[in-house]
Amino acid sequence: MTRSSRSVWKRRTSMLAALLLVPVSPAAPASARYHASDYTAGSWAAFSSAGDTGALVMVRGLRSLVADYTTRVPGRYTAGSWAPFAAALTAASRVAGDRAATAAQVASAKTALVTAAGDLVAADAGTFQTITNDTFWRDTSGNPIYSQGGGVFRFGDTYYWYGVHYLGAEHYLASPTKKYNTETTFVAIPVYSSQDLVNWKFERNVATAATTFPDGTNLSSGWVGRLGVSYNETTGKYVLVSQGKGGIMFLRGDSPTDTFDGVTVQAQITNSPTPATGDQTVFTDDDGTDYLIFSNASGRARAFVSRLRPSDSLYAEPAVQIGYSSAGREGNAMFKLDGRYYHAASDLHGWNSSVAYVLESATSNIQGAYSAEYVLPGTEADYSHVTQTGFFVTVKGTVQNTVIFAGDRWADFAWNGIGYNQWMPVDKTGSRPQFHSLSQWQFNATTGEWRVAAGNNYILNPDFQADRILVSAVRGWTSFVDSGTTAIAGNANGGANGSSFSLRVGATSAFAGGVRQDVTVPAGTYRLAAATKTSGTVSTAQVTVTDSSGVVRTLTVPTGTNWTQRQLAGFTLAAGSARVTIRATGDNGNLWVDGLSLVKTS
Repeated sequence: MTRSSRSVWKRRTSMLAALLLVPVSPAAPASARYHASDYTAGSWAAFSSAGDTGALVMVRGLRSLVADYTTRVPGRYTAGSWAPFAAALTAASRVAGDRAATAAQVASAKTALVTAAGDLVAADAGTFQTITNDTFWRDTSGNPIYSQGGGVFRFGDTYYWYGVHYLGAEHYLASPTKKYNTETTFVAIPVYSSQDLVNWKFERNVATAATTFPDGTNLSSGWVGRLGVSYNETTGKYVLVSQGKGGIMFLRGDSPTDTFDGVTVQAQITNSPTPATGDQTVFTDDDGTDYLIFSNASGRARAFVSRLRPSDSLYAEPAVQIGYSSAGREGNAMFKLDGRYYHAASDLHGWNSSVAYVLESATSNIQGAYSAEYVLPGTEADYSHVTQTGFFVTVKGTVQNTVIFAGDRWADFAWNGIGYNQWMPVDKTGSRPQFHSLSQWQFNATTGEWRVAAGNNYILNPDFQADRILVSAVRGWTSFVDSGTTAIAGNANGGANGSSFSLRVGATSAFAGGVRQDVTVPAGTYRLAAATKTSGTVSTAQVTVTDSSGVVRTLTVPTGTNWTQRQLAGFTLAAGSARVTIRATGDNGNLWVDGLSLVKTS
């Protein structure tokens, strides 16, 4: 549920504020499964005397939310947004302490509080926080963030990031040059919280291998992944939807950071030709309606949108097909920008980098007609910053709306670029959304504004990735031949520091040529760096940068058979287009280049 969708719940605040605060009576002894502190005193007394679990009214989640929101400081928000929030918080506190509160009253109080919290408006303009890609991310305690195949969801005024902790992620972090693509052993589903989408606090594991379903099965065996979370306004529960053993699993918790229990498994969604799903994510629309975005499991050629049942979010209703690709697609996800829906997905080839393919809605109906598939502009030059589509986060700021493309980078759990999660901004200045491939950028979660950060590498596909295979045309780079053979450039197995690939320029006969790339840079002072080595007979080797004014800066590469880091620093570039060229000449020799960077230092 989004903050813009909750106005209907505000009207309940005044009624809830009239509820009286009644002290909770001493709790009866807890059973092994139920705990008195989780429920209203009245319902617990009834349960203790008659053993009727259906009469229990849980207030655990409401009390958790009240405790959290009590820490908010009035001066940090506008008076107009604080007043309804304060009223909702007072009403929720009363309901949480009312021994006779009904389940409907608890759900209404929770929804009213979450609504008002989501509508809080910061009194200041926020701050820019730095997002650094191409690295392993850590939480606010310095521990690795293990969160794959999940999503970020805004409940109240807080963002919550859910994903899966796989055993292979630990090994990949320890030794990123090795492959761990078969180590998908499920460890847990962690949740992290953040106010700015940059600094993430680990809250807890909401589910583990021991999490059970009513039939006694648990998450200890089989695949678990591609999950999302929705808030159901009717029940006041948070529902986690994931792929799992037997189909689509539904787990439920009483707050965003609660322990989630298994509730049910849906084997197949009506209108999908196969049981289970190919890939899936949860998308919440502006009106609070939750949808499952997925492809069919076998072949994954069909893209579907299925509404989660409004009454409890524990069932995916009959799906509507919105697209078809005979090649198959995975990483199915959706975002909304300027009133249109965009379904995005990647090539079907298993956790490897890909351009992003988009289906665009023709109307404002999420289950209506969609355009033919096209490539998301900006993802072509470097396989979406060497990722595949994971999920999207839409931020409606006070200045602008920005979508964050949360790319999933595992690449067979080996070094096709360091890090699991790579986040890039997507905005819309023309007729289509534009993806911005950045190694470092800054984001203001309050205003929605973003900007390129000081440490950004302006070169695209600087590690010469090529989707697990050797290619003669490296994505993002244009090959050229000055003389000699026509086949002189491509990527090669093995790069600097154990990475998967590097660029090779050379031939078994006389050659002269290389590759080039045009980038756009701001005016300033720069540093050009690369790891290089040579073999055989290489007469000349160099990397040049030619700016918009025609000035050429040259990094000369001496011969040498070992990977060596080289740089040219302190040179200026004019604003505008700049051409980066890697060129070599020789006779039966090769130049290898890896880890190329062009960073503004002024």
